[in-house]
Amino acid sequence: MHRVLIIGSPGAGKSTLSRALATRTGLPLYHMDRLHWLPGWIERDRDEAFGEVRKVLAQDRWIIDGNYGSTLPERVKRADTVVWLDYPTAQCLWRVFRRRWQYRGTNRPDMTEGCNENINWEFLHFVTTFRRSWHGRNGRALRDFAGVVIKLRSQRETDEWLASLAARAVLA
Repeated sequence: MHRVLIIGSPGAGKSTLSRALATRTGLPLYHMDRLHWLPGWIERDRDEAFGEVRKVLAQDRWIIDGNYGSTLPERVKRADTVVWLDYPTAQCLWRVFRRRWQYRGTNRPDMTEGCNENINWEFLHFVTTFRRSWHGRNGRALRDFAGVVIKLRSQRETDEWLASLAARAVLA
């Protein structure tokens, strides 16, 4: 596990998991939100964003969290492990609201400085339709993937998986 991609619905906990995994493995961590957004919620130029992603992919070791379908096939090609957080929509929505409250008036640690946490109807629609619209897209992107796919459907499964990594590290 040297090149890990973490995908899933907004609010599933991709960034939380990626930070915990980076701590356990020592792998450098990159957030797609930081690669995509400039301060003030300005989208980075598409070619520039692709260039930033390619710089990360050229490295031998990394964790990348985030979806961003335009670069997903390229990221999957370089990954050796994909962790897919396939959590229920209601849980993701709850976490989105909780995150909004937690980071009100400021930005999350995994977001570009100057992109304060916010919620709008477009984003809520994206969260509520994510599983239906992205499930097939992720499945197609992973169809020919030769690495390991770890599909986690609940926080309990995620916690157990992280604990198993810690146990294996102790035994190694």
